[in-house]
Amino acid sequence: MVSISSQDRMEAALPAIRALQKRAADLEARQARQHEPVAVVSMACRLPGGIDTPEAFWELLASGGDAVGGLPGRWRGLDLFDPDPESVGKSYAREGGFLDDVAGFDASFFGISPREALSMDPQQRLVLEASWEALERAGIRPGALAESRTGVYLGTMSSDYGDLGRDLDALDGYVSTGKASSVVSGRIAYSLGLQGPAITVDTACSSSLVSVHLAVQALRQGECELALAGGVTVMSAPSLFVEFSRLKGMAADGRCKSFSAAADGAGWAEGVGILVLKRLSAAERDGDRVLAVLRGSAVNQDGRSQGLTAPNGPSQQRVIQDALEAARLTPGDIDAIEAHGTGTSLGDPIEAGALGEVFGPGREAGRPVWLGSSKSNIGHAQAAAGVIGVMKMVLALQNETLPRTLHAQEPSPLIDWGTSGLQLLQNARPWERDENRVRRAGVSSFGLSGTNAHVIVEEPPLAEPAAGAVGDGVFPVVVSGRDETALREQAGRWASWISRGEGVRVADVAVTAARHRSHFESRASVVASDAAGLVEALEALAEGRAHDAVVTGSAERRGKVVFVYPGQGSQWVGMGRELLESSEVFAQTVNACDAALRPFTGWSVREVLAGVDEDDLPAALGAAGDDRVMGPPLGQCLQRLDQPGRIRR
Repeated sequence: MVSISSQDRMEAALPAIRALQKRAADLEARQARQHEPVAVVSMACRLPGGIDTPEAFWELLASGGDAVGGLPGRWRGLDLFDPDPESVGKSYAREGGFLDDVAGFDASFFGISPREALSMDPQQRLVLEASWEALERAGIRPGALAESRTGVYLGTMSSDYGDLGRDLDALDGYVSTGKASSVVSGRIAYSLGLQGPAITVDTACSSSLVSVHLAVQALRQGECELALAGGVTVMSAPSLFVEFSRLKGMAADGRCKSFSAAADGAGWAEGVGILVLKRLSAAERDGDRVLAVLRGSAVNQDGRSQGLTAPNGPSQQRVIQDALEAARLTPGDIDAIEAHGTGTSLGDPIEAGALGEVFGPGREAGRPVWLGSSKSNIGHAQAAAGVIGVMKMVLALQNETLPRTLHAQEPSPLIDWGTSGLQLLQNARPWERDENRVRRAGVSSFGLSGTNAHVIVEEPPLAEPAAGAVGDGVFPVVVSGRDETALREQAGRWASWISRGEGVRVADVAVTAARHRSHFESRASVVASDAAGLVEALEALAEGRAHDAVVTGSAERRGKVVFVYPGQGSQWVGMGRELLESSEVFAQTVNACDAALRPFTGWSVREVLAGVDEDDLPAALGAAGDDRVMGPPLGQCLQRLDQPGRIRR
């Protein structure tokens, strides 16, 4: 009989042991990925009051602004208003939160014919524009995402865009796709060539927050590498105003008085909000600017409750607890809640009661959960409301302030403020970074359908200083548009933005414009060394005036890149000094070339370029062949700056 030694048995078992170790490591990695935070790397929006950027939204919130206004011009001629709530086909409210110019749309920019654009629900048009903006604000050229695993998750509600489907003669081949909710997400995927999931969600008022939850799950599961998530609502017709007048569920003045003693019904609004999301590890790997982190989320349903559309406190309580569990947090880790807060005498007390059940027990004295709702500023944007709430809390984290909730001079007496652990944000409060505590907020959204969602938003990790930052100097800023009109409009927008900003560096604008914006056929190069000079030149471009710092032209097709280097007689001692001082990449490259060449040349490339010890340099230059000193480091530097590798002198 042949005996088997212990070593032989161990060697025979090694493959199985290694396989088990790999499976254990894979399982651990999968479990870690299921809880990985998701980064918000960009946001874009269209909101009532002419708000078209997150910065403008924050200005409204910080100033305590009220964006609710009169009925839109598109409803003019309908004879809609009647103060009598019993009137059939009328609305007793004549104010709401409406978007400006929902009909305005640059169809040709997206390759859409005017005929098809006319049949498109404005909701599709708005999400196209906002998605493009959100990607560019993230530093991503939308065209670069073609064939990528980018997901689109958008919330919307039933389209009320016209009655084209009822007129058989009006069916032109575009009506079905123009009104289909599924195409709200599909249109973006098609236009940008995205190949990740494209899903439209309709859970009524919670649609966009459910969409954010689904996007977070998909990123963690590896279904997509990047996701657009959000929602949109446009009221093309006044159906909601008429129906809720019959139900007596609207505030007569069109304003949501969230958690207030004056709460008298919802105030309806429109809006679109888009987030660009990545796994935090991917965002940090790619050098993205992380605005905030989504730590956990949950979705559930009321099930059979007191009524199909009635809010359900226990279900709301459970979804918040589920989100905390998903985030591996406790109620004590949350500082603030951006609530659903529609301003109804039924819904607000139920929501506050559910929050109190979660956050009240054991709450540290003197540290309440601060409660507010952006619906008091803009109204209830329905399918877009949840993502707008997330945007508000991201902006609050960035600006280290919790903005006040409007129309809440007296908190609702139907809410037990004493034991709930809640306090209404009747005034703005500082919310500053604290090295001993991470700032976090919860965002709630509850659908008329009974579907509830809750997302936990957390401050981002402190960013590391950017490596290889470009120094000061004179820089070309490239501006482009589909045509000359678009080019001028873009220049005007940039001039306006730069003039309003503080500490804007021309170098940063130049890098962003060159590397992180799409380049279209009509182009201009604007040269400037400071913000004031850049604004002056951009304003001239916008107005069509000649300016010494502006060169315009068109690029019909993409040409090959050619580098021209100087020959004999165009070099001088110290010719690289400014680059050495202003460009970290150039300085690092020169140091590397210097270390590699000095053993063979006996002189220093860096000293020649910097003009050091000038009396000793002429002989070295003659031995080096004069013009070849700048070539190696400049060629290497250009390659490091993502220029083509096949460079010839």
